This record gives sequence, C-alpha cells and structure tokens, in this order.
Amino acid sequence: MGSLFRSEEMALCQLFLQSEAAYACVSELGELGLVQFRDLNPDVNAFQRKFVNEVRRCDEMERKLRYLEKEIKKDGIPMLDTGESPEAPQPREMIDLEATFEKLENELREVNQNAEALKRNFLELTELKHILRKTQVFFDEQEGGVNQTTESMTRALITDEARSAGASMGPVQLGYMEKSNEREDYLPCFVAGVILRERLPAFERMLWRACRGNVFLRQAMIETPLEDPTNGDQVHKSVFIIFFQGDQLKTRVKKICEGFRATLYPCPEAPADRREMAMGVMTRIEDLNTVLGQTQDHRHRVLVAAAKNLKNWFVKVRKIKAIYHTLNLFNLDVTQKCLIAECWVPLLDIETIQLALRRGTEKSGSSVPPILNRMQTFENPPTYNRTNKFTKAFQALIDAYGVASYREMNPAPYTIITFPFLFAVMFGDLGHGAIMALFGLWMIRKEKGLAAQKTDNEIWNIFFGGRYIIFLMGVFSMYTGLIYNDIFSKSLNIFGSHWHMSYNKSTVLENKYLQLNPNGDYEGDPYPFGMDPIWQVAGANKIIFHNAYKMKISIIFGVIHMVFGVVMSWHNHTYFRNRISMLYEFIPQLVFLLLLFFYMVLLMFIKWIKFAATNAKPYSEACAPSILITFIDMVLFNTPKSPPEHCETYMFFGQHFIQVLFVLVAVGCIPVMLLAKPLLIMQARKQANVQPIAGATSDAETGGVSNGGSHGGGGGPHEEEEELSEIFIHQSIHTIEYVLGSVSHTASYLRLWALSLAHAQLAEVLWTMVLSIGLKQEGWLGGVILTCVFAFWAILTVGILVLMEGLSAFLHTLRLHWVEFQSKFYKGQGYAFQPFSFDAIIENGAASAEAE
Repeated sequence: MGSLFRSEEMALCQLFLQSEAAYACVSELGELGLVQFRDLNPDVNAFQRKFVNEVRRCDEMERKLRYLEKEIKKDGIPMLDTGESPEAPQPREMIDLEATFEKLENELREVNQNAEALKRNFLELTELKHILRKTQVFFDEQEGGVNQTTESMTRALITDEARSAGASMGPVQLGYMEKSNEREDYLPCFVAGVILRERLPAFERMLWRACRGNVFLRQAMIETPLEDPTNGDQVHKSVFIIFFQGDQLKTRVKKICEGFRATLYPCPEAPADRREMAMGVMTRIEDLNTVLGQTQDHRHRVLVAAAKNLKNWFVKVRKIKAIYHTLNLFNLDVTQKCLIAECWVPLLDIETIQLALRRGTEKSGSSVPPILNRMQTFENPPTYNRTNKFTKAFQALIDAYGVASYREMNPAPYTIITFPFLFAVMFGDLGHGAIMALFGLWMIRKEKGLAAQKTDNEIWNIFFGGRYIIFLMGVFSMYTGLIYNDIFSKSLNIFGSHWHMSYNKSTVLENKYLQLNPNGDYEGDPYPFGMDPIWQVAGANKIIFHNAYKMKISIIFGVIHMVFGVVMSWHNHTYFRNRISMLYEFIPQLVFLLLLFFYMVLLMFIKWIKFAATNAKPYSEACAPSILITFIDMVLFNTPKSPPEHCETYMFFGQHFIQVLFVLVAVGCIPVMLLAKPLLIMQARKQANVQPIAGATSDAETGGVSNGGSHGGGGGPHEEEEELSEIFIHQSIHTIEYVLGSVSHTASYLRLWALSLAHAQLAEVLWTMVLSIGLKQEGWLGGVILTCVFAFWAILTVGILVLMEGLSAFLHTLRLHWVEFQSKFYKGQGYAFQPFSFDAIIENGAASAEAE
C-alpha cells in the first residue's frame, strides 16, 4: 500500500561527513527536510559541545535582531516580506553579519540615548517655560497685594490649625523680611518647580503638616500633557511656588519636594530677569526642536533601511543556528577530521538525500564524498505519513488521538469520506450546508492570500487549517439535506408529492389529526429522491416517522462503521504476520459483531422489504414486529409474545433457530478471545523451555522492527517481552472492553439520530417563531418589519444553527471516529517523524516571535 494507507518505510542510516563539508551538507539536508537526526551525545552538557560558541554567536545575533524589530514596530514601519527563503550563509559570512548587526545596534542605541537626552533637556526647558509664565501671575498678584494690611497677610500664613498648635508669626510681607524694624534687600524666600498632578494633594498636605502652616503654596495646572523621555508616556503636571521664611523651613521644603520627586527650577524674583530668562528658554527650545527633528529623521532612516532586510536576516540567522545545533548532535571520529551522524530517513528518499549531500560537498569544495550507510536496528522507527494541503487537516485529526504505530493502518484516507458523511447525518440541511460549503470554498479559493496574512488569532487559524474539512462537511450536509428534503426547515417539491388527498378542504382544515390512508391516498411509487415533501405539512405523525427513520439509519451506519474498523485490524494482522491475533482475535471479534449487531441491521431491512401498509396480513403494517423487542428476546432467549390475529410470530422461517444459534456462537467467541491467545503463548514458551520468549506481547504487531526484515522495516523477529500474568490481564481487559463496547458503541451511534432531530427542530423553531412573523406582515411597513426580522433570523441561523450546532456535530463525529471506529484496530502508540527542516524551524520561530 502507499504511504497514505500506511506510514512510510523508514531506515536508520549512518552518515560520515568531512568536517569542512559538514556545514554545507547539513544545510542542504535542512532545505530538503527529510532527515531526522539522533543525538549521539546525550550525556554531554549543552555548554560542552563542539559548536556551542557558534550557537551563542547566533543567539547574540538574534537578540540584536529582536531589538531592531522592537524599535521598528515601535515606529510602525512596515517590514518587507517577499516570502522567499534565502540560503543559509557560509560560516565566513557570519562575521559580516555580526559586524552589520553590531553597527546597527550601536548606532541605534546611540541615537536613542541622544534622543532621550534631548527629550529630557526639552522637558526641563518646557517645564521652566511654564514656571516662568505661571509664577509671573503669582508675582503680579503679590505686587497688587503689597498695600494690604499686615493683618490680612498674617491670615494668609497662619491658619486655624497653626493657631491651635500655638504657632505665631509677626507681621510679614511676601518676598522680603523685616529685621529690627529696618527694611532690608529682597532675599530668596520662595522655591518653584513642577510635580505630577496626582501627587499634588498629598504634597500639599505634607507641606502643611511638616511646616506647621508656615508656608504659602500656589499652584497652577499645565494644560498640555508632557512627554516622559524615559518611556514616551504622556504625563500631566502642575506648576507650584512655595513662599516661606528662614533657612530651616527652606531645608524642610526642599526635602519634601525631593521626597515627592518634584523638580525645582531657579526662578528670578526681578521681573526683568524673568523676562530675560524666558526669552533665552524659548530660543533654546526652538534649537532643541530642530535638533530633535533631525535626530528622529536619522533614526527613521536607519530603521527603514533595516526593515528592508530584517526578515531575511532572521531567516539566515535561524538557519545558521539550526545547522550548528544539528552539528552538535554529531560525533567526531578519532582523527578529528570526520563527523559521524545517525538519522532516520524515508526509504524511498535515500537517493534524493544522497544527491543533496553531493551538492553540499560540491559547495564546500571538499574532495571527499559523504558516506550514507543503512544500519540494522530493532528500534521502533518514527511514523511518517506524507500529506498535502488537502489531507493534512484529516491527518491532524488522527494524530490528535495518537500518532500511529510504525506501519500501522492509517485511518486518515477513510476519514476523508466517513468524517464529513457522519457529520452530515447530524447536520443534514441544504441551506445550512450551503452556508458552510460556501465559507469553506471561499477559504480554499483565497488560501494563498489568507495564508500570507499571518495572524496569531488561534480561532481563525483553526478554521483556515480545516478549510477542506469545512468544505466537505458542507457539501455532504447539502446531500443529506436533499435526502431529508430539508432546507431551513422547509421542503422542496421538485418531483411532486406521490400522495394525494381524497378529503375536501373543509374536512382537512377542521380535523387537525386527520391522516392519509396509504391504501387509497398513496400512488404506490416512492418519491424519486429523498423524502416526500408531504411529510413537511404532516402534524401528529411527522416526528414519529422521522424518529423511526433516523434511528434505524443511525444504527445501520454505526454497525457498518464498526465492522469496517474490525476488518481494518485484519490488514494489520496480515501485514505484521501475527497469525495468533488473526485467528483468535480478529475472527471471534468479527463473528461476534456480525452475528449479533449486523443481524439486527438485516432484520431492519427485512422488515422494510416484507411489511408495508398496503400489504395484507400477515405482512401488513400492523403485523410488523419491533426490531428492538425482537433483539432483546433473542439475547435473553425469551419466547415472543403472541402476535395479533392473522399475524405471524416470526419474520421468516427458521428465525428462532437461527437466533439461538447466533447467540450461542457469539457467546462462544468470548472465551476464545479471552483465553486462546494467552494459552497458546504459554504452550509455546513451555515447548521452547524459555521463560519468557519474544513475541509474547499482545501488541506484537507494533513491536520492534528491523530494517532488514521482510517488510523493509516492519514486523521483524525481535519484539517486546511480556510476562504471562501481564498477557492474561491485558487480554482480559481487551476482551471485556470489546464485548461491552460493542453494545455501548452501537448505542453511541444513536447520537446521529438525536442531533439530527434536534437540528431540524431548532431550524423549525427559528422559522416559526421568528421569520414567519415577518412574512405575515403586509404593506410597506411589512417590508420594513420583514427586513429587520430576516436580519435577526439570519444572525440566529448562522450563530446558533451553523456555528454552535456545527461545532457540536463536529465534536460528536470526532468522538465516533476516535472511540467507536479507531478502537477496533488503531493502537496510536508511535511517535511522529520530526525531520530537520528549515521551513518548520522558521515557521516555529516566527510563531514564537508573534506570541512574544
């Protein structure tokens, strides 16, 4: 079989590379992405490996690039992304790259430091400008109050709290002091500065309490926010001026200002000096604005130039780092001139890998060709399933349950059909399926553009990754919607109903529970495709009919699905040549499932074919037995109840004997599944007189492999060893799980019926309770109401019936595949093939950078 049905055959190879050619050869293998290297130095610390210095240099280059990226994003500069992947640079080019990044980082840091210093200077000058403006108003008010009485000035300085504390103060005039009744020159008895606006109330209270009210504080807000040079945030500040007397208060005030991180500025007392300082400040601000503009322009030019190459630089550095990290997995030979590696490779790609190694040798100029030897091993190889953009999503559903064991049957190709089909059985509606299919088709048609728009929106990435699944689920739902004849809870009368009414109109309208007679009102031929549209207008028996129909097809599809799963296990047993499991597991399991549950499916078809409302007794509808009651009586060996008059007890001749035989044979399969395999293994061990022997495990088909085996790497002679007690316990668990699971899994498929019924009823509720209200309106006002009602109905339809119901049906379908189907044959105990691939490394690196 191809690799779609089983994983690729893998080979463990030993690779010999000359030291000079190793870098180029590993680079070519990284571009190819088909080799998984093993670590030959597991006990060596990461800091003691040969190429640790080169890895550190790459880490340092990545740090510098991340710094550049951060600055570029801060300025909102778009980074050029051509989508191309440049080749990994040669080792000698690392020095040039390091020098380039070092120069850019130093230049950018220097520019940023200069800009920060200029901005800090600009902030100080701006604050000083506001101080000079605001304090001018304060001093004007002071000059206007010189002629006030000393009593009023005393009241301004001494408050009730100060007086209660015993503070007293002689007559004083702000701006100067009086000593011994002699007027002296003006002395500096005030400070001015700025403080954050939110700290001002606490600052004012602290001044008041610490100085006992012997200060006079004036403050004014700065209307425009100022830029913090450290982080670029906008902050709101206020200007303040504090008047006081004495050096002791001056020291105390300055300490309080320092504690609240207020900035103090010199403020001349003379108006002429203030005007002169203000003019000088304005001149310096203008000069700073010019220098700042030039600095920002230079910074912008540096970042724009870096943004053009940043993506390519990231790719180059990550490739170099990945190569040296891979080389650290290699061993050196005794001559220190050759590197030795071990790697898993797909058997079909060995020639392609050898060609890539030759290209790397030629690029490096080495004259010694690389050597790739295939090794013999009994280790379990990794599982590698080739996928494309269509099968990738379906394979991801399988791998989410567990990676397949090596060369085990892969359920993914069958899931491509069964998954959307079982989903559609639950989601069957032509309208809802069309919405889903169109959404999936849109993503498929626009996939190149949408894939290029890399986003970290996890929900969108899930939808886009499953676009082909969504499209197929929509298409299959349209098909089952036609079978159910259901489109937004209404039916399509394409071929015309095959029922006709023999009653007049008044009789039909007056009798709500009137039923049509199949003997006279039915034409005899079924509706050509799907359900007859007459069932849409049926009242009392509509749900009864749909329940019976959907319940039976759910069981039919479920049993067929499980039987197919058991048959898949036969392919595993034959491929791995596990004769014991073939005879004493597969055959009893299949017989048990067929004789009980597949027989129940046959009874449904016999009932549909043999009994009809148009037939006479004993094959009329009234004589049709219940399949559920028949199955229960069969398992419990009960005698069926007496049928109605002129009806037969059994559906066909010899039914009782066949049912008893089937149950006895099915019950007899249980001890065979339980004991046969462990007893045969025990007998084989006694004959070989070896305890334990190889091949004893019940999971023999997924044991070790040999690259020289009969299957080219699958099912070799060496397998895991297991104690007899463990074999008996293991087999008991599997037997009980299978027998009980056959019953519970069959019942589990009834979710197909339940969700299908719920989906149909929800659609009918939305139509009846919402849209029909708008359709009943008349006139121009009715058109407006219908538009609003339709919009509301459309939102509910998409949000509830398509998204929520679709998600519910998806999860139930996933469970049916993981538990009911795959448990019959799928072990899922392997580990994924993770080749050394530049594409995967770069994609993961880009995703990590976006997450940060």
